Amino acid sequence: MQTYYLIRSQADGSYVVAHPETRSGRSSAGYLLLFREHFDALIYVNTHAPSAKEKVAVEAIVESQIPPVLKRWSFAGMGFVQDPLIPKIDFLTASSGLPA
Repeated sequence: MQTYYLIRSQADGSYVVAHPETRSGRSSAGYLLLFREHFDALIYVNTHAPSAKEKVAVEAIVESQIPPVLKRWSFAGMGFVQDPLIPKIDFLTASSGLPA
């Protein structure tokens, strides 16, 4: 079973999400950002939100736990961060499932 890593606020428990722009404007539903490695999540925070690094935590999640999280928080899908520096993110809707 694949393990992924996500970033969560220590203040309110919310997850770091992306809201990609669509042709009609910004997406209202967020995409849960998932990282393949713990250090990728840390690189993402240190690069894009260094002032927040003391306010967030990196958590591990196995793929079987992802669908309930998506449903509970009403996320549109997942954003798999391929390169945390750029960032390069592959978006999948909740119904398309996890990548192989």
